[in-house]
Amino acid sequence: MTTRVTEDDWSRPTLYNATQAIEPRTFTELDPIGSVVVSSFDDGDEPTWGTTTLVGKPRHRRAASPTTEPTTEPDGTEPDGTAEPAPPEGTTPVEDDRSNRGLLAASGSMAVASLVSRITGFLRTIFIVAALGLAGVGNAYNSANTFPNMVYELLLGGVLSSVLVPLLVHAQSEDDDDGVAYTQRLLSLAAAGLGVMTILAVLAAPWISAAFVPDGPGRDLTSIFATLLLPEIFFYGLGAMFMAVLNIRHSYRAGAWSPVLNNVIMIATVLVFWLLPGPSTLDPTTITTTQIVVLGVGTTLGIAAQALVLVPSLRTVGFHWQWRFRARPEERGRMREVGVLAGWVLAYVVVSQVGVSIIQKVGNDNLGYSVFTAADLLFQMPYGILVVSLLTAIMPRLSRAALREDHEAVIEDLGLGARLSAIALVPITAGLIALGPVMSVTLFAYGETSIDGGHLIGSALAWSAFGLFPFALVMLQLRVFYAMRDGRTPTLINTFMVATKIVLVLVSNEAFAGTEHAVEWLNISTSLSYVVGAVVGHVVLTRRLGSLRFGPVTRTLLQIGFASVLGGAAAYGVVLLAQDALGAGHAGSTVALVGGGVAGLIVLGVVAWRMRIPAVEQAIATVRGAR
Repeated sequence: MTTRVTEDDWSRPTLYNATQAIEPRTFTELDPIGSVVVSSFDDGDEPTWGTTTLVGKPRHRRAASPTTEPTTEPDGTEPDGTAEPAPPEGTTPVEDDRSNRGLLAASGSMAVASLVSRITGFLRTIFIVAALGLAGVGNAYNSANTFPNMVYELLLGGVLSSVLVPLLVHAQSEDDDDGVAYTQRLLSLAAAGLGVMTILAVLAAPWISAAFVPDGPGRDLTSIFATLLLPEIFFYGLGAMFMAVLNIRHSYRAGAWSPVLNNVIMIATVLVFWLLPGPSTLDPTTITTTQIVVLGVGTTLGIAAQALVLVPSLRTVGFHWQWRFRARPEERGRMREVGVLAGWVLAYVVVSQVGVSIIQKVGNDNLGYSVFTAADLLFQMPYGILVVSLLTAIMPRLSRAALREDHEAVIEDLGLGARLSAIALVPITAGLIALGPVMSVTLFAYGETSIDGGHLIGSALAWSAFGLFPFALVMLQLRVFYAMRDGRTPTLINTFMVATKIVLVLVSNEAFAGTEHAVEWLNISTSLSYVVGAVVGHVVLTRRLGSLRFGPVTRTLLQIGFASVLGGAAAYGVVLLAQDALGAGHAGSTVALVGGGVAGLIVLGVVAWRMRIPAVEQAIATVRGAR
């Protein structure tokens, strides 16, 4: 008989406090060395996602507990002889897709959009750095944009969407209206809260600027920029909520492509800025009012467009937003849980902001905050292209496994995400270490940014690149906690990370104040905090779920790490040869970047092929099967 998941005590922050015996999962295929466990499906058996319908009784087949017995007889009747209810006319049953092939197919389609988004975003940053420089106006603009950008990282980068998805998945699975009314109430409450928060932030712009920027003309300009840029908060939050609604309905394309529109608008804004009449020397005292307004309004319009372009996609999947605030009696427990989770998310934001303010203050004191933001952009790019799409696709699957309290499925997805992240990011880490300085000179050393400034960006990137995989791992771990509807643990882990970062930043600033090393340590401290977060997250998840079976992950790290070290060494050798012959300017750096990149990829590919790394072969085979 099909099992219906009953509503639990919604006042608890997590599903996993109780101990439950779960029968072992049955796997039909193992990899050759037994290091990676993958479910296999015949083409005819692979589950597919149905079209969302927003009316009628629930048309989902409730996930049954793991069992070796069929839930229905061959003739379509239940084991007790009763006929299984048919789904409402015009609807398609939705199953929980446990196919890694399907997961990577969805992830791959988003990765293409993420690649275009990151490339256009990179061009946007190059234009901004060239137009504004790394100090003066550039620092004022980046400082003013820090708070809404942090909201972007927290909301669109993971936290709000990760919190909302499990709640929406439960409502979609349990409510007679497919969770539509519940979703509308969540959106209405969140939009109202974001509106109030945004108004308060804009009114507090002078005080926010005073907290981040030393007194002087730079602070005044930062305050003006902040007044124009802080409205982005509302649209970042709105976009994150829209994406959560689309993701649980398995619609990813619009959310993946919407940042491209923002980047195009921002590039156009900078081009208009360049065409405006202005001073021969750009600084906080000479920039014109028209230039300030164009930069500020154009940046905010880009973020607004990024959110509002999702509205047609919501209508395409059949979701129409109506303002609703009063909860139905059966929803009151869930709404209380939303309040608990919202409180923990707010605490997460406050803790993160403390860390950001310390980095911003130290960076501005050393005239290096723009260096930090440029290096961090390069650091985030491979994660955004290769891993965010995977995590977005895996989150609904994690949430459904958590709803069933299927620990085995949660652990399987955690291991899969960690292995794929290692395969994607460890080689890139080696490349950033070897090629970071020449890449930054090639990309950033134009206009107001000197060769030395570009080299400093690359040096900060190279020294901090080791944190790329730990960053991806801790983001994956946080999604596991959110899938379990636990908002408390991610906030505590984030507190450990921020505390580590603050201590390291302050200590390094005392040791290297006024030097380039103080700027580099902003990025190094951030990467070390990711290592701490990944370790703490692993320990807590082990206590919560039992053994995470990370042996295959460790083997993958060692194998791909060895190949990556050899590839990175080859790339760095080419860098040394090119710079000896052509110097460290644009020509030498460009040749070193291209030549070193090609050499590193060749060596990495040959070594990985000769080693026949099982996780790499599995990933390639899975991607081929998804086509």
